[in-house]
Amino acid sequence: MGEITVKREEKEIIDIAPIKRSINIKNIIRHILLIVFSFLMAFPFLWMVLSAIKTKNEIWQFPPKLFPAVPQWHNFIDAWNSAPFGLYIFNSAFTSLLIVLIQIINSALIAYALTELKFKGKKPLFAIVMGTYMLPAAATYLPSYVILSNMNLIDTLTGVVISNAVSVFGIFLIRQAFKQIKREVVEAAMIDGASHWKILWHIMFPLAKSSFVTFGLISFVSNYNNYLWPSLIIKSPNKYLITIGLRQFFIQQGAYGIKWPQIMAASTFTIAPLLLLFFVAQKWFMNGIADSGVKG
Repeated sequence: MGEITVKREEKEIIDIAPIKRSINIKNIIRHILLIVFSFLMAFPFLWMVLSAIKTKNEIWQFPPKLFPAVPQWHNFIDAWNSAPFGLYIFNSAFTSLLIVLIQIINSALIAYALTELKFKGKKPLFAIVMGTYMLPAAATYLPSYVILSNMNLIDTLTGVVISNAVSVFGIFLIRQAFKQIKREVVEAAMIDGASHWKILWHIMFPLAKSSFVTFGLISFVSNYNNYLWPSLIIKSPNKYLITIGLRQFFIQQGAYGIKWPQIMAASTFTIAPLLLLFFVAQKWFMNGIADSGVKG
């Protein structure tokens, strides 16, 4: 009996071995593909950073070389001193942060009303809100410009903030996160006498925290990189956002490519705040993508 048991176990091991080998091969292929696609995604950023420390001749030489012969670190200093990039970055970061805070507050309020309150016309209201999401952004520029002009907010950072105060995507994302919260949790809070305001910010907001962080990060990056709309309403150089400032640097100082190393250097420290923000918030961002910020 002992010999039969041993032979049976050896047969099971032999049968399992090809399956494990197949799984290992699949994992290896999957990791190789992930490495290749990750490199393809990161290569433009790598090329930009390396071009920032090259000479102009090295950028245009053929065949191109990835690394410079002698790193030209002074390109960053030259680019920084060529235009008030510190002011541009502050303007963009400040307005983007205000926009994100306002969008988070009104998206949470509207999403709470659409999920927890009962009133006539709730479904048509949500359909109208989502219908506006299908409008091209350019279709709203003219009416938005007229409204800001009547409010005397043209050429002001306040106009940039107010014109981006509402995000339909934020309303949809937060609403989906709130719908995944168990109804029993909200009902228990109501039985304990909690107000709607307390339920929203002390119960539902913590449970959907990852979705809020995800939306905040996406909104910040989108507004930080926004160029077309701010360029239509901002005219004063001291109110330029970083996208407008970088464009002006490319036209005036860069003279359409004469100073490509400085342009690459300026582009590098322009995206530095976004990379720092992502590294700080990546944990909550990935959780929000994975489960909409709600567990259990």
